Amino acid sequence: MTSHYCCQVTGDPKYKTNRPIKFIENKVVVLRQKGLNRYEISAILQPQLGNLTPSPSGVYNIAKRYKLNILKRPQKEEKRKIIKERMGEMGHIDVHYLNRYIIHDTVAKRYLVAVQDDYSRITWAEVIDDTKSLTVMFGAIKCFNALRQYYGISFEEMLSDNGSEFGNKLLKKKEDHPFERLLIEMGVKHRYTQPYHPQTNGKIERFWRSIEEDLLIGTDFKDTEDLKKELVEYLYYYNNERPHQGIGGKKPVEMIEKKIKGVQPETQ
Repeated sequence: MTSHYCCQVTGDPKYKTNRPIKFIENKVVVLRQKGLNRYEISAILQPQLGNLTPSPSGVYNIAKRYKLNILKRPQKEEKRKIIKERMGEMGHIDVHYLNRYIIHDTVAKRYLVAVQDDYSRITWAEVIDDTKSLTVMFGAIKCFNALRQYYGISFEEMLSDNGSEFGNKLLKKKEDHPFERLLIEMGVKHRYTQPYHPQTNGKIERFWRSIEEDLLIGTDFKDTEDLKKELVEYLYYYNNERPHQGIGGKKPVEMIEKKIKGVQPETQ
């Protein structure tokens, strides 16, 4: 049986029909040489190739054939520099579940929705009460507004997982879904991660790990307003003062400091 991205030509030897189309193979090689992993490559090629898109395992097989399955140091550096070259080119959005006991003497479900700029790693987050699509949409609006007001970031594309709060690429009437409609109205292209592969949204996953370690774990917030206040202060620290290994030890604001207008978020 041939793979879903191979050409079946009657009479051709089996080894040829089981190999990817050459131009697809070339695209994989170029992206791999830039340091992207198998999941990122598959996600990037999907909008271009549709049903011809190689799966992550197919990408790995191509990379291995070209001896690119293990990245060398220059390729890792190239990945950091090339994936996104300017602020706003792509954003990442995700929802994070908070500990039910995070508010003192209260047991309740609370969540964070965050939007991150891929290029600079500048991130904004908002506390929300549930993960209904309408709630997430309003939280996302606050994040978009804060990133635009404080850092001058507006997005061209937005990457999310396939959670129902964000919609998905199979929806026939995207304009009927709150978050999908928001992106349509903003003129932002919606991209989706590969199902069951959160690695394609790994940058914002790393943000969740950082905020848990730096702010949330072991902190007792007296009420929701206290949580929101501490969150804003942490976001200022994360964006303006905290060095980030993923951007060469720079602070996220240093990636765009020549472009911002000097407006900073209120911390009180």
